[in-house]
Amino acid sequence: MKQLNEDAVSPVIGVILMVAITVILAAVIAAFVFGLVGTQAGSKNVGLTVATNTTGFTVTMQGGTDIGSLNNLTYTINGEVNTTAPSIHTGSFSVGNVYYKLDPVTNSRLIIIGAFNDGSTQVLYDRQF
Repeated sequence: MKQLNEDAVSPVIGVILMVAITVILAAVIAAFVFGLVGTQAGSKNVGLTVATNTTGFTVTMQGGTDIGSLNNLTYTINGEVNTTAPSIHTGSFSVGNVYYKLDPVTNSRLIIIGAFNDGSTQVLYDRQF
């Protein structure tokens, strides 16, 4: 009686699969070694609203999961920092706090930047008035 060859995968296909797996593993390891994959700082979650009038603007803290780690708010108008009072507020922040700045923003771009306890900064507000 004649025996049948019942190999499920031919040796050539097996070698091709092994080479493909090796190449994929090498690419993943290289990505970690060369820093292409790693931890990235997540964005902070702080809610605020801004209202303007002819003499200045108000910032009202609305909340967010990272409001407790916020320690400073600064701003720029048209990319320029107010050298006499660049900070909106420094210290602790809580929901409902309102801060007023006497710096008109009519026909200007207002950017509010938050600094956090971990040393990171993030743009929290950016609008053209």
